Amino acid sequence: MVKDKELEIRLSFLEEAQDYLNTIETGIMVASAREDRQQMDAVLRAAHSIKGGAAMMGFPVLSDLAHRLEDFFKVLKTQQLPIDAELESLLLAGVSCLRQAIAIYHQGTTLDEQWQQNNVDPVFSQLQQRLGNATTVDSNELLLPEDTQDMQTLVFETEVEECLQRLEAILADPQHPGLFEETFTIAQDFASLGQMFQLSAFQSLCESISRNLEASPDRVTEIASLALQEWRRSQAAILLNQGTVPATIPFDDVKNNDVETAQAELEALLDLLSDPETEANPQEFQQTLASITLQPPQESEKKSVHLASESDSGSLVKEQDKTVRVSIDILEHLNDLFGELTIERNGINLYLERLRNLVKILDGRVRTLKNLDTRLSAAYEKNNYSHIDAADRFNNYSIEQETNSIARFSTETSNLRTLTDEVMENIFRIQEVADDISLSIEDTTQTVSELNRTAKQIQTSLTQVRMRPLSDLLNRFPIFLRELSLQYNKKVDLKIQGGETLIERNILEALNDPLMHLLRNAFDHGIEDPQTRRSHGKSEQATINIKATTRGNQTIISVSDDGRGIDLDAIRAKAQQLGLDANALKTASEQELLTLIFEPGFSTAQQVTNLSGRGVGLDVVRTNLSKIRGDIKVDTQLGVGTTFHLNVPITLSIAKVVLVESNGMLLAFPTDAIEGMLLLNSEHITTIAGDEMFSWENDTMPLIRLGQWLVFRGSTHKKSHAATVPIMSVPTVLKIIQGHELVAVQVDRCWGEQEVAIRQVEGAIAMPPGFSSCTILGDGRVVPLVNPSALLHWVSTCQKSVKLEQTETTNTKVQSHKNTILVVDDSINVRRFLTLSLEKAGYRVEEAIDGQDALEKLFSGLQVKAVISDVDMPRLDGYSLLAQVKSIANLKQIPFVMLTSRQGQRERQLALNLGAAAYFSKPFNEQELLQSLQLVLN
Repeated sequence: MVKDKELEIRLSFLEEAQDYLNTIETGIMVASAREDRQQMDAVLRAAHSIKGGAAMMGFPVLSDLAHRLEDFFKVLKTQQLPIDAELESLLLAGVSCLRQAIAIYHQGTTLDEQWQQNNVDPVFSQLQQRLGNATTVDSNELLLPEDTQDMQTLVFETEVEECLQRLEAILADPQHPGLFEETFTIAQDFASLGQMFQLSAFQSLCESISRNLEASPDRVTEIASLALQEWRRSQAAILLNQGTVPATIPFDDVKNNDVETAQAELEALLDLLSDPETEANPQEFQQTLASITLQPPQESEKKSVHLASESDSGSLVKEQDKTVRVSIDILEHLNDLFGELTIERNGINLYLERLRNLVKILDGRVRTLKNLDTRLSAAYEKNNYSHIDAADRFNNYSIEQETNSIARFSTETSNLRTLTDEVMENIFRIQEVADDISLSIEDTTQTVSELNRTAKQIQTSLTQVRMRPLSDLLNRFPIFLRELSLQYNKKVDLKIQGGETLIERNILEALNDPLMHLLRNAFDHGIEDPQTRRSHGKSEQATINIKATTRGNQTIISVSDDGRGIDLDAIRAKAQQLGLDANALKTASEQELLTLIFEPGFSTAQQVTNLSGRGVGLDVVRTNLSKIRGDIKVDTQLGVGTTFHLNVPITLSIAKVVLVESNGMLLAFPTDAIEGMLLLNSEHITTIAGDEMFSWENDTMPLIRLGQWLVFRGSTHKKSHAATVPIMSVPTVLKIIQGHELVAVQVDRCWGEQEVAIRQVEGAIAMPPGFSSCTILGDGRVVPLVNPSALLHWVSTCQKSVKLEQTETTNTKVQSHKNTILVVDDSINVRRFLTLSLEKAGYRVEEAIDGQDALEKLFSGLQVKAVISDVDMPRLDGYSLLAQVKSIANLKQIPFVMLTSRQGQRERQLALNLGAAAYFSKPFNEQELLQSLQLVLN
């Protein structure tokens, strides 16, 4: 427990150090722009705070770096040196070194000498060349009596006052939240201040308070009250520069008699209450309670300078932001539990609906029984009259026989009447039970409705806890861009919109590298130098915009610049140079060309700079986004600028979906993606260039018949009870938003809208194209969750491939099938090398950028003789591709050759177990690969 508390305090200091660094950066820029020397005071204080705090918290490297940076600031202040662009850039780079150190410490690792040599020494050596080392004279000048006095007054008027006001607010709260920690922390901080300003009495006072807190933690309220009094007296004496400061807290003078007496009386009261023979007498109880007196210190003993009124203290309590640090793992666990609660809640709603239907059935059966009883009574009356008529017709019966017959009949009739009355009474009782059940169902429905409302509030609060504003990340970028502007002599203004957009904490951290890379890319490749901008009639001041919006369950972040744009001809030339087909490049659309810039190793830059030449490209951005199920698109106009659109899903654990059915399989479509629903009507269907189109109001959109594209070979869901009936039992059309276009998707039936829990599918085998996760219904059925964007993109890709295949002659297709090898690798250079090798050997080669692309090509009808695939690829890896292909009847006979950098025996065996025909490790021998391929084909 103590170690956890120490770790929490150390991590809290690292967050506080980030605020100090923000102060330093702001002070540097303001001092550079305005030559405001007063800013150096705040900068020095911030650097000094980091230095001292880091040393105390056990971060020696951070303390040393802050110390060195503080020395440079001392030189700037004492020698009144100007801060030019180069010096400002170096100082900001020095601050960045401290930020890196904080980030590494935050991860729980240590800083080695190699890191300092590579990252710190180049920056600080340049600073030392410019400014030299702080001399003793510099330090003494900073600590002249008048300066020290000014600094001392400023600290006691601001920081000390803030601490005391915070303590007053906690004492004013009846619960005293965190009183011990706050008082102990203030005592330690004030003791450090006393040492720094050489106020020995004040330092002794604070140390005395710390000792008393450690010795008597159960009397923290009393100690904190006395400490506040003495701190107020000391603050007044120091600010007025008169009077003496007490060296100890008068806690020892407080007598313990009252507490001991109260404790004895309390024990007597407990003995009295626990005595079984003691009768509860209200008067005696009140008298005993009244005899217990715990008196606070008398007002006459309180001698303090009140700088805040009681109303001020009350307002401070209201304004105080009470926070608690919670691990993200705990939040995720709560999120999972809430998902289970939602599943169980849906189950309750389902069972309630079934009960309602059963009660309706029971009411119908009761009405049937009533009708039968009515008919039985009528038959009884009719039989009674018939017997009397029969007696009249047979007058030859003797009187004795007639009397016996009538007596027998009367007895039977009486018994029958009794049975009829009993049946009728039981019917009424059943009706009463049915009515009671109906009332209970209504009460339960009301309770479940309140449960649903409360669960919705919990969901909203839990979502807010898991979110952080995007500004937490974006606020780091202005300083970074400022450093680049100074270093490369480009005037760039960064504008941020939508910084208040909320994003999940883990996704926020995952976005740091992609956004930083896009910002660096826009600055280096997009923004022209000032001379070029002037020659094109542009302002020297360039602009980079970062804008964030939320649309449905997607967060859209755009990074745009007003630079030179992307040259599509340069992309074609580079792609052709890398071996891509010239005819295909000539007919490729703008978006198809732009997707090439995200390929590994693809770059149209004519020269490599220190800024861009970091060994990574835009493929890293796409790869990092794919890890959080995001994607990226780009729009560009040559000479005008470029915009990158990042789509990041909000990974909600709870979502509203529309349940539909296709080929007997239930599917869940996110409600946010559906614009509307309409019954399928043949009058709305037209055909344009061989494609079905659907007319809806004033829109004409492509019609996708889902059943033609999704064939489920597994067992479909069984029809559930009468409660789960579709709201539309005929073919229905969903109007889906696909980017800026609309698409009509036809399904067989629609089962209505539900709020469901989202569950990720675990395992090595990836989901099929167009599906992201799954959900569990209230009755336990598992339903796949459709990703409409991915599904429609897959269908569109397959349609294009089918059309392309249809344009080829039959002979060409047969020949292609005999000689075609599908090469699957996310590296364009590897694909090019393999293609050249295979084409020299007489094979025809088809390429796929990853496993997902290969799967789509095979599903669309591409006939290949064999597949050569890498293992580690985005979207769908080689193992998953191999497993999916081997599970499909018409594809499983295709030989698979794995070509990867993994050389372990376990990886090789896994591939062979999944059905691979051969396994090669990179680098490979070309002849061996071709020989093995020939053997596999034969």
